Amino acid sequence: MARVERALISVSDKTGIVEFARELQHLGIEIISTGGTSKLLKENGISVIEISEHTGFPEIMDGRVKTLHPKVHGGLLALRDNETHKRQMKELDIKPIDIVVVNLYPFEKTIAKKDVHMEEAIENIDIGGPSMIRSASKNYKQVIVVVNPKRYQLIIEELKAGHLDISEKMRLELAIEAFRTTGRYDRIIANYLDSLGKEKEGYPTSLSLDYLKRQPLRYGENPHQTAAFYTEENIQEPCVSSAQQLYGKELSFNNIIDLNAALELVKEFERPTAIVIKHTNPCGAASADTLTEAFKRAYRSDPVSAFGCILGLNRMVDIETAEAITEPGHFVEAIIAPEYDEEAIKILTTKRKWGSNIRLLRTGTLSTSMINTISYDMKRVVGGMLLQTRDLTIYDPAALVYVSKKKPSEKEIIDLRFAFIVCKHVKSNSIVFASDEAVVGIGAGQMSRIDSTEIALKKAGDRIKGAVMASDAFFPFRDNVDAAAKAGVVAIIQPGGSNRDEESIAAADEHGIAMVFTGQRHFRH
Repeated sequence: MARVERALISVSDKTGIVEFARELQHLGIEIISTGGTSKLLKENGISVIEISEHTGFPEIMDGRVKTLHPKVHGGLLALRDNETHKRQMKELDIKPIDIVVVNLYPFEKTIAKKDVHMEEAIENIDIGGPSMIRSASKNYKQVIVVVNPKRYQLIIEELKAGHLDISEKMRLELAIEAFRTTGRYDRIIANYLDSLGKEKEGYPTSLSLDYLKRQPLRYGENPHQTAAFYTEENIQEPCVSSAQQLYGKELSFNNIIDLNAALELVKEFERPTAIVIKHTNPCGAASADTLTEAFKRAYRSDPVSAFGCILGLNRMVDIETAEAITEPGHFVEAIIAPEYDEEAIKILTTKRKWGSNIRLLRTGTLSTSMINTISYDMKRVVGGMLLQTRDLTIYDPAALVYVSKKKPSEKEIIDLRFAFIVCKHVKSNSIVFASDEAVVGIGAGQMSRIDSTEIALKKAGDRIKGAVMASDAFFPFRDNVDAAAKAGVVAIIQPGGSNRDEESIAAADEHGIAMVFTGQRHFRH
Protein backbone atom coordinates (compact mmCIF):
# COMPACT_ATOMS: atom_id res chain seq x y z
CA MET A 1 0.00 0.00 0.00
CA ALA A 2 1.24 3.45 -0.98
CA ARG A 3 1.73 6.35 1.39
CA VAL A 4 -1.26 8.62 1.93
CA GLU A 5 -0.86 11.84 -0.05
CA ARG A 6 -4.34 13.28 -0.57
CA ALA A 7 -7.53 13.57 1.50
CA LEU A 8 -11.04 14.70 0.59
CA ILE A 9 -13.00 16.19 3.49
CA SER A 10 -16.74 16.99 3.33
CA VAL A 11 -18.60 16.82 6.62
CA SER A 12 -21.94 17.94 7.99
CA ASP A 13 -20.97 17.26 11.61
CA LYS A 14 -17.86 19.38 12.00
CA THR A 15 -16.93 18.12 15.47
CA GLY A 16 -13.14 17.85 15.65
CA ILE A 17 -12.63 18.34 11.91
CA VAL A 18 -10.41 21.42 12.21
CA GLU A 19 -7.99 19.63 14.53
CA PHE A 20 -8.03 16.51 12.36
CA ALA A 21 -7.38 18.46 9.15
CA ARG A 22 -4.59 20.40 10.82
CA GLU A 23 -2.89 17.14 11.81
CA LEU A 24 -3.23 15.85 8.23
CA GLN A 25 -1.66 19.04 6.92
CA HIS A 26 1.24 18.71 9.37
CA LEU A 27 1.82 15.24 7.94
CA GLY A 28 2.10 16.77 4.48
CA ILE A 29 -1.23 15.45 3.20
CA GLU A 30 -3.01 17.56 0.60
CA ILE A 31 -6.61 18.43 1.47
CA ILE A 32 -9.52 18.78 -0.95
CA SER A 33 -12.77 20.08 0.51
CA THR A 34 -16.28 21.31 -0.27
CA GLY A 35 -18.65 24.12 0.67
CA GLY A 36 -19.00 24.89 4.35
CA THR A 37 -16.23 22.48 5.33
CA SER A 38 -13.77 24.23 3.05
CA LYS A 39 -14.77 27.63 4.42
CA LEU A 40 -14.30 26.47 8.04
CA LEU A 41 -10.89 24.95 7.36
CA LYS A 42 -9.65 28.06 5.55
CA GLU A 43 -10.86 30.28 8.39
CA ASN A 44 -8.68 28.21 10.68
CA GLY A 45 -5.56 28.61 8.57
CA ILE A 46 -5.63 25.25 6.84
CA SER A 47 -4.63 25.09 3.18
CA VAL A 48 -7.50 23.66 1.13
CA ILE A 49 -8.10 22.88 -2.54
CA GLU A 50 -11.71 23.60 -3.47
CA ILE A 51 -13.57 20.66 -4.99
CA SER A 52 -14.40 22.70 -8.10
CA GLU A 53 -10.69 23.46 -8.55
CA HIS A 54 -9.91 19.75 -8.25
CA THR A 55 -12.57 18.63 -10.74
CA GLY A 56 -12.39 21.62 -13.09
CA PHE A 57 -16.17 21.80 -12.84
CA PRO A 58 -18.23 24.18 -10.67
CA GLU A 59 -20.58 23.17 -7.87
CA ILE A 60 -24.05 23.48 -9.42
CA MET A 61 -27.76 23.31 -8.59
CA ASP A 62 -27.43 24.88 -5.15
CA GLY A 63 -24.75 22.38 -4.18
CA ARG A 64 -26.78 19.34 -5.17
CA VAL A 65 -24.00 18.40 -7.58
CA LYS A 66 -20.40 18.94 -6.51
CA THR A 67 -18.60 15.63 -5.86
CA LEU A 68 -20.46 13.49 -8.43
CA HIS A 69 -17.57 13.67 -10.88
CA PRO A 70 -15.14 11.17 -12.52
CA LYS A 71 -12.16 13.00 -11.01
CA VAL A 72 -13.58 12.24 -7.57
CA HIS A 73 -14.85 8.72 -8.06
CA GLY A 74 -12.05 7.77 -10.42
CA GLY A 75 -9.61 8.90 -7.77
CA LEU A 76 -11.40 6.72 -5.22
CA LEU A 77 -12.11 3.59 -7.25
CA ALA A 78 -8.91 3.29 -9.29
CA LEU A 79 -6.81 0.24 -8.48
CA ARG A 80 -3.33 1.64 -8.00
CA ASP A 81 -1.64 -1.60 -9.10
CA ASN A 82 -3.77 -2.00 -12.24
CA GLU A 83 -1.85 -0.83 -15.35
CA THR A 84 -5.02 0.00 -17.29
CA HIS A 85 -6.35 2.11 -14.42
CA LYS A 86 -3.00 3.86 -14.03
CA ARG A 87 -2.87 4.69 -17.75
CA GLN A 88 -6.43 6.04 -17.76
CA MET A 89 -5.76 8.15 -14.66
CA LYS A 90 -2.75 9.71 -16.37
CA GLU A 91 -4.64 10.31 -19.63
CA LEU A 92 -7.61 11.93 -17.85
CA ASP A 93 -5.56 13.76 -15.22
CA ILE A 94 -7.27 11.90 -12.35
CA LYS A 95 -5.34 12.12 -9.09
CA PRO A 96 -5.71 9.35 -6.49
CA ILE A 97 -7.61 10.24 -3.32
CA ASP A 98 -6.24 8.27 -0.38
CA ILE A 99 -8.54 9.34 2.48
CA VAL A 100 -12.21 10.24 2.38
CA VAL A 101 -13.62 11.96 5.48
CA VAL A 102 -17.38 12.26 5.10
CA ASN A 103 -20.41 12.39 7.35
CA LEU A 104 -23.86 12.89 5.97
CA TYR A 105 -26.56 15.55 5.86
CA PRO A 106 -28.54 15.36 9.12
CA PHE A 107 -31.63 13.69 7.68
CA GLU A 108 -32.50 11.92 10.96
CA LYS A 109 -32.32 15.14 12.98
CA THR A 110 -34.32 16.97 10.33
CA ILE A 111 -37.27 14.58 10.37
CA ALA A 112 -37.21 14.50 14.17
CA LYS A 113 -38.16 18.19 14.23
CA LYS A 114 -41.78 19.01 14.93
CA ASP A 115 -43.86 19.82 11.84
CA VAL A 116 -40.96 19.32 9.41
CA HIS A 117 -42.01 19.82 5.79
CA MET A 118 -41.34 17.11 3.26
CA GLU A 119 -39.40 19.58 1.07
CA GLU A 120 -36.96 20.26 3.91
CA ALA A 121 -36.57 16.53 4.55
CA ILE A 122 -35.89 15.84 0.87
CA GLU A 123 -33.20 18.53 0.71
CA ASN A 124 -31.44 16.79 3.60
CA ILE A 125 -31.08 13.54 1.69
CA ASP A 126 -27.36 13.31 1.00
CA ILE A 127 -26.39 11.94 -2.44
CA GLY A 128 -22.74 12.82 -2.96
CA GLY A 129 -21.71 11.80 0.54
CA PRO A 130 -23.00 8.21 0.43
CA SER A 131 -21.63 7.86 -3.10
CA MET A 132 -18.12 8.81 -2.00
CA ILE A 133 -18.36 6.61 1.08
CA ARG A 134 -19.39 3.60 -0.98
CA SER A 135 -16.68 4.17 -3.59
CA ALA A 136 -14.01 4.52 -0.92
CA SER A 137 -15.29 1.53 1.04
CA LYS A 138 -15.31 -0.70 -2.04
CA ASN A 139 -11.65 0.19 -2.57
CA TYR A 140 -10.76 0.04 1.15
CA LYS A 141 -7.40 -1.64 0.53
CA GLN A 142 -6.21 1.55 -1.14
CA VAL A 143 -8.52 4.22 0.30
CA ILE A 144 -9.12 5.03 3.96
CA VAL A 145 -12.75 5.94 4.65
CA VAL A 146 -13.66 7.84 7.83
CA VAL A 147 -17.32 8.46 8.76
CA ASN A 148 -17.03 8.72 12.53
CA PRO A 149 -15.44 11.77 14.24
CA LYS A 150 -14.51 9.54 17.18
CA ARG A 151 -11.99 7.86 14.88
CA TYR A 152 -9.99 11.00 14.06
CA GLN A 153 -7.38 10.76 16.80
CA LEU A 154 -6.82 7.06 16.23
CA ILE A 155 -6.35 7.62 12.48
CA ILE A 156 -3.71 10.28 13.12
CA GLU A 157 -1.87 8.03 15.57
CA GLU A 158 -1.93 5.15 13.09
CA LEU A 159 -0.72 7.35 10.22
CA LYS A 160 2.19 8.60 12.32
CA ALA A 161 3.11 5.12 13.51
CA GLY A 162 2.73 3.61 10.03
CA HIS A 163 4.67 6.26 8.12
CA LEU A 164 1.54 7.65 6.44
CA ASP A 165 -0.21 4.31 6.17
CA ILE A 166 -2.52 2.19 8.32
CA SER A 167 -3.04 -1.57 8.52
CA GLU A 168 -5.33 -3.42 6.15
CA LYS A 169 -7.20 -4.73 9.19
CA MET A 170 -8.08 -1.18 10.25
CA ARG A 171 -8.95 -0.22 6.67
CA LEU A 172 -11.46 -3.07 6.58
CA GLU A 173 -12.87 -2.10 9.98
CA LEU A 174 -13.40 1.45 8.76
CA ALA A 175 -15.03 0.22 5.55
CA ILE A 176 -17.46 -1.97 7.47
CA GLU A 177 -18.39 0.98 9.68
CA ALA A 178 -18.88 3.08 6.55
CA PHE A 179 -21.15 0.57 4.81
CA ARG A 180 -23.20 0.26 8.00
CA THR A 181 -23.51 4.04 8.10
CA THR A 182 -24.82 4.35 4.54
CA GLY A 183 -27.06 1.32 5.00
CA ARG A 184 -28.62 2.83 8.12
CA TYR A 185 -28.95 6.21 6.40
CA ASP A 186 -30.83 4.68 3.48
CA ARG A 187 -33.12 2.72 5.81
CA ILE A 188 -34.03 5.86 7.75
CA ILE A 189 -34.90 7.65 4.50
CA ALA A 190 -36.91 4.69 3.21
CA ASN A 191 -38.81 4.38 6.49
CA TYR A 192 -39.61 8.10 6.49
CA LEU A 193 -40.89 8.10 2.92
CA ASP A 194 -42.80 4.87 3.61
CA SER A 195 -44.49 6.50 6.61
CA LEU A 196 -45.86 9.46 4.64
CA GLY A 197 -49.62 9.27 4.40
CA LYS A 198 -49.74 6.61 7.14
CA GLU A 199 -50.59 8.90 10.05
CA LYS A 200 -53.13 6.46 11.47
CA GLU A 201 -51.10 3.29 11.15
CA GLY A 202 -47.63 4.81 11.40
CA TYR A 203 -45.78 1.54 10.82
CA PRO A 204 -43.36 0.90 7.95
CA THR A 205 -43.98 -1.70 5.26
CA SER A 206 -40.70 -3.38 6.18
CA LEU A 207 -38.75 -3.18 9.43
CA SER A 208 -35.00 -2.67 9.59
CA LEU A 209 -33.22 -2.37 12.92
CA ASP A 210 -29.91 -0.63 13.60
CA TYR A 211 -28.13 -1.30 16.86
CA LEU A 212 -24.46 -1.21 17.80
CA LYS A 213 -22.90 -3.86 20.02
CA ARG A 214 -22.13 -2.14 23.30
CA GLN A 215 -20.67 -5.14 25.08
CA PRO A 216 -20.57 -8.93 25.14
CA LEU A 217 -22.25 -10.51 28.16
CA ARG A 218 -20.95 -13.43 30.19
CA TYR A 219 -24.08 -15.39 29.35
CA GLY A 220 -27.81 -14.92 28.80
CA GLU A 221 -30.69 -15.58 31.15
CA ASN A 222 -28.99 -18.87 32.00
CA PRO A 223 -25.32 -19.93 31.89
CA HIS A 224 -25.81 -22.20 28.87
CA GLN A 225 -27.04 -19.23 26.74
CA THR A 226 -24.69 -16.74 25.06
CA ALA A 227 -25.61 -13.05 24.94
CA ALA A 228 -24.57 -9.53 23.96
CA PHE A 229 -25.98 -6.04 24.60
CA TYR A 230 -26.83 -3.81 21.62
CA THR A 231 -27.90 -0.18 21.82
CA GLU A 232 -29.27 2.52 19.53
CA GLU A 233 -27.08 5.34 18.27
CA ASN A 234 -27.47 8.92 19.50
CA ILE A 235 -29.69 8.11 22.47
CA GLN A 236 -31.11 11.29 24.01
CA GLU A 237 -33.47 9.83 26.61
CA PRO A 238 -32.02 8.83 29.99
CA CYS A 239 -32.18 5.04 29.98
CA VAL A 240 -30.27 1.90 30.89
CA SER A 241 -28.77 1.82 27.38
CA SER A 242 -27.16 5.24 27.78
CA ALA A 243 -26.36 5.01 31.50
CA GLN A 244 -22.72 5.18 32.61
CA GLN A 245 -21.49 2.41 34.86
CA LEU A 246 -19.49 4.02 37.64
CA TYR A 247 -18.54 0.93 39.59
CA GLY A 248 -18.75 -2.85 39.67
CA LYS A 249 -18.22 -5.90 37.55
CA GLU A 250 -19.82 -6.19 34.14
CA LEU A 251 -23.59 -6.27 33.90
CA SER A 252 -25.39 -9.52 33.25
CA PHE A 253 -28.26 -10.10 30.82
CA ASN A 254 -30.73 -10.21 33.72
CA ASN A 255 -29.18 -7.14 35.38
CA ILE A 256 -29.84 -5.04 32.27
CA ILE A 257 -33.47 -6.13 32.01
CA ASP A 258 -34.10 -5.46 35.70
CA LEU A 259 -32.29 -2.11 35.65
CA ASN A 260 -34.48 -1.06 32.73
CA ALA A 261 -37.61 -2.08 34.67
CA ALA A 262 -36.47 -0.11 37.73
CA LEU A 263 -35.64 3.04 35.81
CA GLU A 264 -38.74 3.11 33.63
CA LEU A 265 -40.97 2.89 36.72
CA VAL A 266 -39.08 5.42 38.83
CA LYS A 267 -39.21 7.92 35.93
CA GLU A 268 -42.98 8.17 36.45
CA PHE A 269 -42.71 9.87 39.85
CA GLU A 270 -41.98 13.48 40.74
CA ARG A 271 -41.44 13.02 44.50
CA PRO A 272 -38.31 11.27 45.83
CA THR A 273 -38.99 7.63 44.97
CA ALA A 274 -37.34 4.24 45.30
CA ILE A 275 -38.20 1.14 43.28
CA VAL A 276 -37.08 -2.35 44.26
CA ILE A 277 -37.03 -4.82 41.35
CA LYS A 278 -36.78 -8.60 41.38
CA HIS A 279 -37.11 -10.63 38.17
CA THR A 280 -38.44 -7.58 36.25
CA ASN A 281 -41.31 -7.00 38.72
CA PRO A 282 -41.35 -4.36 41.44
CA CYS A 283 -41.46 -6.04 44.84
CA GLY A 284 -41.22 -2.70 46.62
CA ALA A 285 -41.90 0.95 45.82
CA ALA A 286 -42.35 4.12 47.81
CA SER A 287 -42.40 7.90 47.50
CA ALA A 288 -41.53 10.15 50.44
CA ASP A 289 -40.21 13.58 51.38
CA THR A 290 -36.62 12.27 51.27
CA LEU A 291 -34.91 9.61 49.19
CA THR A 292 -33.69 7.86 52.32
CA GLU A 293 -37.21 7.45 53.67
CA ALA A 294 -38.46 6.35 50.25
CA PHE A 295 -35.80 3.63 50.11
CA LYS A 296 -36.50 2.38 53.64
CA ARG A 297 -40.22 2.10 52.99
CA ALA A 298 -39.73 0.51 49.56
CA TYR A 299 -37.36 -2.15 50.92
CA ARG A 300 -39.79 -2.89 53.76
CA SER A 301 -42.55 -3.58 51.21
CA ASP A 302 -41.23 -7.14 50.82
CA PRO A 303 -37.79 -7.55 52.46
CA VAL A 304 -37.61 -11.27 51.69
CA SER A 305 -38.04 -10.70 47.95
CA ALA A 306 -35.86 -7.56 48.06
CA PHE A 307 -32.73 -9.53 49.03
CA GLY A 308 -30.44 -9.43 45.99
CA CYS A 309 -32.57 -6.78 44.26
CA ILE A 310 -32.05 -4.10 41.64
CA LEU A 311 -32.74 -0.60 42.93
CA GLY A 312 -34.01 2.40 40.96
CA LEU A 313 -33.88 5.91 42.46
CA ASN A 314 -34.96 9.25 40.97
CA ARG A 315 -32.72 11.53 43.03
CA MET A 316 -28.98 11.79 43.64
CA VAL A 317 -27.85 9.07 46.03
CA ASP A 318 -26.69 10.97 49.09
CA ILE A 319 -24.73 9.78 52.12
CA GLU A 320 -27.80 9.13 54.26
CA THR A 321 -29.44 7.00 51.56
CA ALA A 322 -26.21 5.07 50.99
CA GLU A 323 -26.04 4.35 54.73
CA ALA A 324 -29.64 3.08 54.66
CA ILE A 325 -28.99 0.85 51.65
CA THR A 326 -26.02 -0.78 53.36
CA GLU A 327 -27.75 -1.50 56.68
CA PRO A 328 -27.33 -5.07 57.99
CA GLY A 329 -29.71 -7.54 56.37
CA HIS A 330 -29.86 -5.66 53.06
CA PHE A 331 -28.35 -6.94 49.81
CA VAL A 332 -28.56 -4.84 46.66
CA GLU A 333 -26.99 -6.10 43.42
CA ALA A 334 -27.21 -2.92 41.35
CA ILE A 335 -28.44 0.67 41.58
CA ILE A 336 -29.48 3.02 38.80
CA ALA A 337 -29.88 6.69 39.70
CA PRO A 338 -29.40 10.17 38.20
CA GLU A 339 -26.24 10.90 40.22
CA TYR A 340 -24.18 9.83 43.25
CA ASP A 341 -22.45 11.75 45.99
CA GLU A 342 -18.75 10.75 45.98
CA GLU A 343 -18.88 9.77 49.65
CA ALA A 344 -22.04 7.75 48.98
CA ILE A 345 -20.14 5.71 46.37
CA LYS A 346 -17.46 4.91 48.96
CA ILE A 347 -20.11 3.79 51.45
CA LEU A 348 -21.95 1.62 48.90
CA THR A 349 -18.78 -0.08 47.70
CA THR A 350 -16.92 -0.61 50.97
CA LYS A 351 -19.26 -0.69 53.95
CA ARG A 352 -20.73 -4.17 53.39
CA LYS A 353 -19.03 -7.32 52.16
CA TRP A 354 -21.26 -7.41 49.07
CA GLY A 355 -20.23 -3.84 48.14
CA SER A 356 -17.29 -5.01 46.06
CA ASN A 357 -19.76 -6.69 43.67
CA ILE A 358 -22.40 -3.96 43.48
CA ARG A 359 -22.96 -2.21 40.14
CA LEU A 360 -23.62 1.53 40.15
CA LEU A 361 -25.14 3.19 37.08
CA ARG A 362 -25.62 6.92 36.51
CA THR A 363 -28.23 8.23 34.07
CA GLY A 364 -27.95 11.99 34.47
CA THR A 365 -31.02 14.16 34.99
CA LEU A 366 -34.37 12.38 34.73
CA SER A 367 -36.99 14.50 33.01
CA THR A 368 -40.29 13.60 31.36
CA SER A 369 -39.44 16.14 28.64
CA MET A 370 -36.53 13.90 27.58
CA ILE A 371 -38.68 10.80 26.97
CA ASN A 372 -38.72 9.68 23.35
CA THR A 373 -42.45 9.59 22.69
CA ILE A 374 -42.13 8.27 19.13
CA SER A 375 -40.10 5.17 20.00
CA TYR A 376 -41.47 1.64 20.00
CA ASP A 377 -41.51 -1.50 22.08
CA MET A 378 -40.42 -4.63 20.26
CA LYS A 379 -41.02 -8.23 21.21
CA ARG A 380 -39.36 -11.07 19.37
CA VAL A 381 -41.25 -14.23 18.50
CA VAL A 382 -39.74 -17.12 16.58
CA GLY A 383 -39.67 -16.03 12.96
CA GLY A 384 -41.11 -12.59 13.60
CA MET A 385 -41.23 -9.31 15.48
CA LEU A 386 -44.09 -7.49 17.20
CA LEU A 387 -43.94 -3.70 17.21
CA GLN A 388 -46.03 -1.34 19.33
CA THR A 389 -45.88 2.17 20.71
CA ARG A 390 -44.50 2.43 24.24
CA ASP A 391 -47.06 2.57 27.03
CA LEU A 392 -46.39 6.19 27.98
CA THR A 393 -49.99 7.01 28.91
CA ILE A 394 -49.87 8.98 32.11
CA TYR A 395 -52.30 8.91 34.99
CA ASP A 396 -54.96 11.51 34.23
CA PRO A 397 -57.04 12.60 37.24
CA ALA A 398 -59.45 14.43 34.94
CA ALA A 399 -60.34 11.14 33.24
CA LEU A 400 -61.29 9.31 36.44
CA VAL A 401 -64.87 8.09 36.76
CA TYR A 402 -66.17 7.74 40.33
CA VAL A 403 -68.51 4.77 40.05
CA SER A 404 -69.23 3.87 43.69
CA LYS A 405 -71.50 5.59 46.16
CA LYS A 406 -68.58 6.35 48.44
CA LYS A 407 -65.98 8.72 47.01
CA PRO A 408 -62.28 8.41 47.85
CA SER A 409 -60.72 10.93 50.21
CA GLU A 410 -57.84 13.20 49.11
CA LYS A 411 -55.35 10.89 50.81
CA GLU A 412 -56.88 7.87 49.13
CA ILE A 413 -56.71 9.60 45.73
CA ILE A 414 -52.96 10.12 46.25
CA ASP A 415 -52.49 6.46 47.16
CA LEU A 416 -54.69 5.28 44.28
CA ARG A 417 -52.56 7.24 41.84
CA PHE A 418 -49.37 5.77 43.30
CA ALA A 419 -50.71 2.21 43.25
CA PHE A 420 -52.00 2.47 39.68
CA ILE A 421 -48.67 3.77 38.36
CA VAL A 422 -46.82 0.90 40.03
CA CYS A 423 -49.42 -1.58 38.75
CA LYS A 424 -48.72 -0.46 35.19
CA HIS A 425 -45.18 -1.85 35.55
CA VAL A 426 -46.10 -5.22 37.07
CA LYS A 427 -46.48 -8.30 34.86
CA SER A 428 -50.15 -9.01 34.23
CA ASN A 429 -52.40 -10.11 35.74
CA SER A 430 -51.28 -7.55 38.31
CA ILE A 431 -52.65 -6.36 41.63
CA VAL A 432 -51.01 -3.73 43.83
CA PHE A 433 -51.92 -2.71 47.39
CA ALA A 434 -50.48 0.56 48.71
CA SER A 435 -50.72 2.83 51.70
CA ASP A 436 -49.16 6.26 52.30
CA GLU A 437 -47.49 6.14 48.86
CA ALA A 438 -45.76 2.85 49.56
CA VAL A 439 -46.44 -0.64 48.29
CA VAL A 440 -47.62 -3.13 50.90
CA GLY A 441 -48.35 -6.08 48.61
CA ILE A 442 -48.01 -7.08 44.95
CA GLY A 443 -49.44 -10.01 43.03
CA ALA A 444 -47.79 -10.43 39.64
CA GLY A 445 -48.05 -12.56 36.54
CA GLN A 446 -50.79 -14.95 37.59
CA MET A 447 -53.15 -16.68 35.20
CA SER A 448 -56.22 -15.48 37.13
CA ARG A 449 -56.75 -12.10 38.74
CA ILE A 450 -58.05 -13.59 41.99
CA ASP A 451 -54.78 -15.51 42.35
CA SER A 452 -52.86 -12.24 41.99
CA THR A 453 -55.15 -10.65 44.58
CA GLU A 454 -54.62 -13.47 47.06
CA ILE A 455 -50.83 -13.37 46.62
CA ALA A 456 -50.80 -9.61 47.13
CA LEU A 457 -52.95 -9.96 50.26
CA LYS A 458 -50.57 -12.56 51.64
CA LYS A 459 -47.60 -10.26 50.98
CA ALA A 460 -49.37 -7.34 52.66
CA GLY A 461 -50.37 -9.15 55.85
CA ASP A 462 -51.58 -6.82 58.58
CA ARG A 463 -50.52 -3.76 56.57
CA ILE A 464 -53.55 -4.21 54.32
CA LYS A 465 -55.84 -2.38 56.76
CA GLY A 466 -56.61 1.03 55.28
CA ALA A 467 -54.71 0.35 52.04
CA VAL A 468 -55.91 0.96 48.49
CA MET A 469 -55.99 -1.52 45.63
CA ALA A 470 -55.00 -1.15 41.95
CA SER A 471 -55.62 -3.54 39.10
CA ASP A 472 -54.01 -3.33 35.66
CA ALA A 473 -57.23 -4.52 33.96
CA PHE A 474 -60.91 -4.88 34.78
CA PHE A 475 -62.27 -7.38 37.30
CA PRO A 476 -63.95 -10.28 35.50
CA PHE A 477 -65.80 -11.16 38.72
CA ARG A 478 -66.61 -9.45 41.99
CA ASP A 479 -64.50 -11.94 43.96
CA ASN A 480 -61.48 -9.62 43.83
CA VAL A 481 -63.49 -6.79 45.41
CA ASP A 482 -64.92 -9.09 48.07
CA ALA A 483 -61.49 -10.43 49.03
CA ALA A 484 -59.92 -6.97 49.20
CA ALA A 485 -62.77 -5.44 51.20
CA LYS A 486 -62.79 -8.33 53.66
CA ALA A 487 -59.07 -7.72 54.28
CA GLY A 488 -59.58 -4.02 55.01
CA VAL A 489 -59.02 -2.22 51.69
CA VAL A 490 -60.72 1.20 51.58
CA ALA A 491 -60.57 2.17 47.89
CA ILE A 492 -60.02 0.52 44.51
CA ILE A 493 -58.77 1.82 41.18
CA GLN A 494 -59.19 -0.19 37.99
CA PRO A 495 -59.72 0.44 34.25
CA GLY A 496 -63.31 -0.84 34.10
CA GLY A 497 -64.80 -2.18 30.90
CA SER A 498 -65.97 -5.62 31.99
CA ASN A 499 -69.43 -6.99 31.19
CA ARG A 500 -69.68 -7.51 34.96
CA ASP A 501 -68.62 -4.01 36.02
CA GLU A 502 -71.98 -3.52 37.72
CA GLU A 503 -71.33 -6.56 39.92
CA SER A 504 -67.96 -5.14 41.03
CA ILE A 505 -69.50 -1.71 41.68
CA ALA A 506 -72.30 -3.33 43.67
CA ALA A 507 -69.72 -5.22 45.72
CA ALA A 508 -67.87 -1.98 46.48
CA ASP A 509 -71.13 -0.35 47.58
CA GLU A 510 -72.05 -3.34 49.75
CA HIS A 511 -68.70 -3.12 51.53
CA GLY A 512 -68.77 0.68 51.77
CA ILE A 513 -65.54 1.22 49.85
CA ALA A 514 -64.72 3.62 47.02
CA MET A 515 -64.15 2.50 43.44
CA VAL A 516 -62.69 4.56 40.60
CA PHE A 517 -62.42 3.72 36.90
CA THR A 518 -59.49 5.03 34.81
CA GLY A 519 -60.51 3.78 31.36
CA GLN A 520 -56.86 2.78 30.82
CA ARG A 521 -55.72 -0.84 30.74
CA HIS A 522 -52.04 -1.58 31.30
CA PHE A 523 -51.34 -5.22 30.45
CA ARG A 524 -47.63 -6.06 30.57
CA HIS A 525 -46.83 -9.43 29.03
